[in-house]
Amino acid sequence: MRMKTHHTPYISRRITRDLITCEFVEIRKEKHSIEAEIEKILDADIDKEYDLDEKVNEILDAQEEEIEFHNADRRQLFWMTKKRLANDYGVILNNEDRFSDIAHQILDYLWDEDFIHYTCSDNQIKNVIFASIDEFMKGFEEADSDVIAKLKNYKRKLIPGTDDYEQIYHSLYEEELIKRGLI
Repeated sequence: MRMKTHHTPYISRRITRDLITCEFVEIRKEKHSIEAEIEKILDADIDKEYDLDEKVNEILDAQEEEIEFHNADRRQLFWMTKKRLANDYGVILNNEDRFSDIAHQILDYLWDEDFIHYTCSDNQIKNVIFASIDEFMKGFEEADSDVIAKLKNYKRKLIPGTDDYEQIYHSLYEEELIKRGLI
């Protein structure tokens, strides 16, 4: 499952909650400021992948006639090109490796900027952050499916993409995540 920008507020809350409740972490700044910094790190990582996707689409668009002539599968070409360019854009495509890298970035930032203090190994804290991201992403799909099913059976007709739809989606989504213990 790919992390998206609408996930970042929820993931940052989850990580912050897990760090606050962690017995070997001392929190030195306000909860909201920690959440905001974590969200920035997550958004920056997602932006790198979006930039990569845009570049791959540009490359494939420039070769559109060739792709059609050879009747090639654009999705397969997209993935192959993305894999080839990922290192140039600093994007890690394997989720486990990516979440581990993000966890290191978050840990380094929070420590360097004196948001947190701890007396255990860096790896223990990194594992707390990694687990927060990983568990959220695993539970996201189920929560998202349940929310979409609820929206389809909603009393009034909601049109995807409208402000009303987005507001109700996020409200129901947050309820599902709380119910599942993800935030």
